[in-house]
Amino acid sequence: MSLLEIENLSIRYGAEAVVAGLSLTVEQGESVGLIGESGSGKTQTALAVLGLLPGAARLGGSIRIDGKEVIGASEAELNRLRAERVAIVFQDPLQALNPYRRIGSQLRQVLIAHDIAHAAAADEQVLEMLARVGLPDPKRQARAFPHQLSGGMRQRVLIASALLTSPDLLIADEPTTSLDVTVQAQILELLEDLRDETALLLITHDLGIVAGTCERLAVLDAGRLVESGPTRRVFAAPESGRMARLIAVAPRLDRGDTLPPVTGDPVFAVRDAEVAYRERDGGRLLNAVCGVSFDVRRGETLAIVGESGSGKSSLVRAALGLAPLASGRLAFRGEPLPGSLRDRSLSTRRELQLVFQDPVASLNPQMPVAAIVDEPLSLHRPELGVAERRETVAAMLDRVGLGGEYHRRYPQELSGGQAQRVAMARALITEPSVLVCDEAVSALDGRVRRQILSLLKDIQRETGLATVFIAHDLAVVRGIAHRVLVVYLGRHVELASAANLFDKPQHPYSRALIDAVPVPDPVAGGAGTPLPGEPPSILDPPSGCAFEPRCRFAHARCAKEAPFVRQVRGARVACHRADELDLSLRAP
Repeated sequence: MSLLEIENLSIRYGAEAVVAGLSLTVEQGESVGLIGESGSGKTQTALAVLGLLPGAARLGGSIRIDGKEVIGASEAELNRLRAERVAIVFQDPLQALNPYRRIGSQLRQVLIAHDIAHAAAADEQVLEMLARVGLPDPKRQARAFPHQLSGGMRQRVLIASALLTSPDLLIADEPTTSLDVTVQAQILELLEDLRDETALLLITHDLGIVAGTCERLAVLDAGRLVESGPTRRVFAAPESGRMARLIAVAPRLDRGDTLPPVTGDPVFAVRDAEVAYRERDGGRLLNAVCGVSFDVRRGETLAIVGESGSGKSSLVRAALGLAPLASGRLAFRGEPLPGSLRDRSLSTRRELQLVFQDPVASLNPQMPVAAIVDEPLSLHRPELGVAERRETVAAMLDRVGLGGEYHRRYPQELSGGQAQRVAMARALITEPSVLVCDEAVSALDGRVRRQILSLLKDIQRETGLATVFIAHDLAVVRGIAHRVLVVYLGRHVELASAANLFDKPQHPYSRALIDAVPVPDPVAGGAGTPLPGEPPSILDPPSGCAFEPRCRFAHARCAKEAPFVRQVRGARVACHRADELDLSLRAP
């Protein structure tokens, strides 16, 4: 008898079947990956196992935990199941955690609600679990609110919360989707460490995560199981067309051509940018960006990469006039550019456009798609009549793959990929010269991500669009960027061509980011290598090199003296030891 047995499961909402005829097992201590594109039924299956589906859902088939039926169980029986046998880690820790309660209080409530421990014993178990999942200084973190922790720390808190009840089965629903590669590698290592005592059902669309973490996998397509089996066998010889296509579109850091350099004068340039924020109530100054420079040429994509909190978004928002620039110089088409958006001409604002990370949050929920795309056109092209604008909007929406049936829909009626296409259309409708994409594809599954990236490449070829592409997924960056700027704690680390960076990085941090990326092949790569430790606080940065506390190549000079940016083997690097280190990934 398996720990989890799902037999002929169906989930329906009215006439629509979101899961149909699914059969799946998970054994004690086993790790199984449940993969598929958005809308394939992965999360619905997980919620069904825990009895958390909404009342409108109609279930058929059977779900058994150690032989006990879940479908049709009473609320009291389901509460015991969640307390004693099965736990879940959700995708977004900020939404899953209560923003008004301290971390320790939230975890303590789990123990109290399930009558597992009380008073001092509960507090002790909470601290022990926070230490077990790798949170530094558990006593201090227990007193923190969710917003005071990094993304990786919050995800560790969710895992700690799930493990407090000592479940036999842990369901992890896209636990690393929005995390940068170094934190992702840490979370995957933690899940791997738990496998001896807890079975794992890992839900994801990232084949690299499955390849390095799961012994078996199951592939869903439109709610139906199309393939399952040992991970190595399925990757080596997929039997279904869906799995073969998922493998084909999965970005890989270990192979593929990089784009050649682009020549010409910069269209948009940032020199010695400094961005600082004052703490509330006139507190200390937070130096989010410290003297970073970059430029982008016509027809070029410059990627900016680094961990969460490295200053990527602050840098480009200040460059676009959306955040205060403490010091530095900006230029557009060779002419000085005012730092404040209010001081820029309407034509300049039209030519510098931004696509945000969360498309649904950036779209007005009270406006239909066509009106959202038309709004910037009516501002920047007032000479166009209503009919001309309607035709232009329809052409742009068609260009991004959204036909007339989407024009009257509202953002909440769109999938993540469709909403991102609307955001792209809104930015591109003004025919900009520079497009900034801030983590614009980080939450999209492989097929939709590839479509969005192909669209960007096509438009760049046709119009010469200059693109600044902020990302934490280096495998995606390898396929779209001509040059890459690596930043850490608001500081320049390395600027190099994509070919040089991914073959012969010159800075230890660049190499650590590359090593942390999982490869979608259980034989060639698998899970990435975690970078130990957490980035220092920007309130109290190291006195020397910002990366020194986490660098395995650091020596005494690194702790005392901040490195200058200098030219080393075709890259602009800030590292005292760049001349002597060989960090190549491939033999020359």
